Amino acid sequence: MDSYQVIKKPLRTEKSVVDGESTNSYHFEVDFKANKIQIKEAVEKFFNVKVDDVRTLIRKGKIRRVRFRPGRTKDWKKAVVTLKEGNTIDLGY
Repeated sequence: MDSYQVIKKPLRTEKSVVDGESTNSYHFEVDFKANKIQIKEAVEKFFNVKVDDVRTLIRKGKIRRVRFRPGRTKDWKKAVVTLKEGNTIDLGY
């Protein structure tokens, strides 16, 4: 898989901002088929940092109403990337 397809977007939530400041870890939405090695290589390539640990989890889609019927949003994959000491990523928040 191409490195440009692995990371879809950084996640900006209250938890991700606190994790970035306290534990030097950053949250990303990644491609569903990407594994931890591909995620690590993509983050190191794009942000010029050294990655210490990658944790992934799959978020299940929610049930939403679509035209008076129940619909469902897609499942998506989240990656929590912990950087080595002294490395940071400036995501603008």
